[in-house]
Amino acid sequence: MLSPPDAGPRAATLADLRRVIRRIESRNPFRRHAEAPEVALGGEVVENADGRLLVVRREFPLDHRHGRIALAEALAVPPQTLGLLGRSIDGPVAGDRLVFLDTETTGLAGGTGTYAFLVGVGCVEDDRFVVAQYFMRDLDEEPALLTALAPVLEGATALVTFNGGGFDVPLLETRFVLARRRWRADVGHLDLLRPARRVWRAGLADCRLGTLEREVLGVERDGDVPGALIPSLYFDFLRRKNPARLGPVFGHNRDDVLSLVALLGWFGRALAGDAADLTPEQLAGLGRLLEAVDADRSADYYRAALAAGLEGMEGLRVQLRLAGWEKRRARWDVACALWEAATASRIFDLRPWEELAKFHEHRQRDARAALEVVSRALDAAATLGLAGRARGALAHRLARLERRARARGVPAS
Repeated sequence: MLSPPDAGPRAATLADLRRVIRRIESRNPFRRHAEAPEVALGGEVVENADGRLLVVRREFPLDHRHGRIALAEALAVPPQTLGLLGRSIDGPVAGDRLVFLDTETTGLAGGTGTYAFLVGVGCVEDDRFVVAQYFMRDLDEEPALLTALAPVLEGATALVTFNGGGFDVPLLETRFVLARRRWRADVGHLDLLRPARRVWRAGLADCRLGTLEREVLGVERDGDVPGALIPSLYFDFLRRKNPARLGPVFGHNRDDVLSLVALLGWFGRALAGDAADLTPEQLAGLGRLLEAVDADRSADYYRAALAAGLEGMEGLRVQLRLAGWEKRRARWDVACALWEAATASRIFDLRPWEELAKFHEHRQRDARAALEVVSRALDAAATLGLAGRARGALAHRLARLERRARARGVPAS
């Protein structure tokens, strides 16, 4: 079959031109879009011994407020409070040597196939708080990212994260080990999720960072991207090399870092004794946080929570906790007052009734008073329509007390 005139040479020329264009684009894929990532995201491409990566820096004055908390408040948290919040921190830690860290990853499963493609770190530089975000424009830029992170981690006295003990820190350690790099295992770690759960598990629906931002810190994110969508946005960028949709991802990561600072500032303020703006539930949560390390301060927070009107299941728990401590100290008047207050709760609990009955029977040798307590308890259980173990235990105690009263010749009523 004959070819059209001049078709062969022209077709070859166009095909060659297309191949050249594809070759140029493959070498620099960002040329396909009007803005390269460093332009679209406001950063710069940094080169080190292991390659190139994008670094985006934002600076904030120390009096910058993230929600209701100024960044400077986190830097003023005393070393003993940092040690209390982060059990893995040994020795004094200065606030200006903390590194606040948050990662965005290719998935939540962890393991060797998960990359931290964006690592945000925040720390003090001179009189500013700087958030630096290290970004892999492609997966082969991981060596450069790890090289850039290494001196930041080496200079830290402690890392501050939220759920970093279960995800961020182990993931970064895995990436360092796979790259045959030294991971600084001796760095202190303050994971704010643990104390957050202690303080807010009874007062909030959950202890996610977003919930704490909204309910505690007063942070409202505008145009935030859900964390679950971030991996897919990064994979889309890897395919298309279009940075237009990455802006919210960087904003999300930066807000996470700033929220870590604000949350630490909240803890510092609350544990310094400034209880003016704390709710009864927060006061009780701080008492729970301090139970294992400082029983006296824990009791002070518990008393403050009750004085502020703590009610319900948490109020009952606090009353019984305080009463137990007072019992061990043989401060019976205080313990009995707390047990009596617990019996007035709308939530029936057998323990304060039993403690009052035992006190009158064994310490006061007053069988009639013990009988009265048990009778009141049975009436309360009947009023609430309770059955089962509680009423059975009370009925058994009542019968035993009546037998002992008859044996001693004491009227039962």
